[in-house]
Amino acid sequence: MKTLTKSININWNNTKINEWSKLIFITGSGQLLVQAVGFICGILIIRLLPTQEYALYTIANTMLGTMTMLADSGISNGIMAEGGKVWQDKKKLGVVLATGLSLRKRFGIYTLLVTVPVLAYLLLDHGASWLTTGLIILALIPAFFAALSDSFLEMAPKLHQDIRPLQKNGVEVSLGRLALSALFLFIFPFTFLALIANSLPRIYGNYKLGKISARFASKEEKPDPVVEQQVIRAVKRTMPVIIYHCISGQIAIWLISFLGTTNSISELGALGRLSMVFNLFAILFSTIVVPRFSRMNGSKKALLRPYLFVQISTLLISGVIIFFIWLLSKQILWVFGDKYSGLSYELLLTGIAGCIGLMSGVCSQMVVSRGWFMNTYILIAIYFSSTVISLAFFNISSLIGVLYYNIVITLITYLLVFFYGLISINKTARTAPVHQE
Repeated sequence: MKTLTKSININWNNTKINEWSKLIFITGSGQLLVQAVGFICGILIIRLLPTQEYALYTIANTMLGTMTMLADSGISNGIMAEGGKVWQDKKKLGVVLATGLSLRKRFGIYTLLVTVPVLAYLLLDHGASWLTTGLIILALIPAFFAALSDSFLEMAPKLHQDIRPLQKNGVEVSLGRLALSALFLFIFPFTFLALIANSLPRIYGNYKLGKISARFASKEEKPDPVVEQQVIRAVKRTMPVIIYHCISGQIAIWLISFLGTTNSISELGALGRLSMVFNLFAILFSTIVVPRFSRMNGSKKALLRPYLFVQISTLLISGVIIFFIWLLSKQILWVFGDKYSGLSYELLLTGIAGCIGLMSGVCSQMVVSRGWFMNTYILIAIYFSSTVISLAFFNISSLIGVLYYNIVITLITYLLVFFYGLISINKTARTAPVHQE
């Protein structure tokens, strides 16, 4: 009997190892291709756009990220937490996703009303004409609405770990963006065309994501007031923090806009291309680890081990990335072009900030996927005091000062989220399974 039990355990372990190996290979290889194509596309944009245009592109792209974050305001976290409870029921999961999409569209309209005037001011302040500003805003809106729905449409396949179609779709979108960017920018190197080249493939990709999602979540369902109430409760707890993050994240760009030069913005945008490396690992974890962590049973032992394992894994990955950035800094900057060849130290700082951001992002996704939210006012108080102290010590009008600021704020964020996750796991009842594996 013991021999039989041992044999079953060995077979089960082998099955789990094979399953994880397959998932990591599929997700990793797909994302490697996606990020590689995205990196080539980013380098193409850096090299083809003049410094002035690339500065405008950086401002517009940064604002797009802020707009998407504001329009979400924690909705996706609430939807992941609710979806993790009903992921095996196609109809109920469809209700959860329909509720999330409805909320995000409403939030998206309000976000546009707030952010478009700010974007217009920043563009005009850096030399864009009224015509150029209008074209950039018009090109940004389709990309914004496409970004509102793609993360929700990916949620059902991720919960069911049906990864291959997501990777295929991501590769097609990236190749489409690369082709359109090359076609447009070789002839007309303008910011609004780079944004259009980004948005059109994404819209097509969302159309295909809708079909993929329909296999696991019913498309015919309507928003549910009860689910909406649960999600809104999560939004109320996270929205002040997200708004503060958007403001604090934009402080660097705003201060450089007022006190620095257009070249500083262009250099910051070019170094930001390094984010492709971090995105590869971030998406790997968010696709494989976070949905599984969301649906695990609620015992301390079951949650603590994967939580700590992920923290150690991201720390080791970060160390390797920073080492190679330091070792290959000249080669990396050569790829960016001669305009950025003297930014070796700034590149290393960007890598450190990106690695801490990777650790913070993965940890945060794991925590909120369980429906755990920190006290909003305590968070804002800590973030605000940290920002004030950082602004007092660093010269934010310079590129190096901005990078120091990012490192300090991101590190504080990670430590807060990490320890809050440990506290939340410690409070979890051993006998109260919240989700099903």
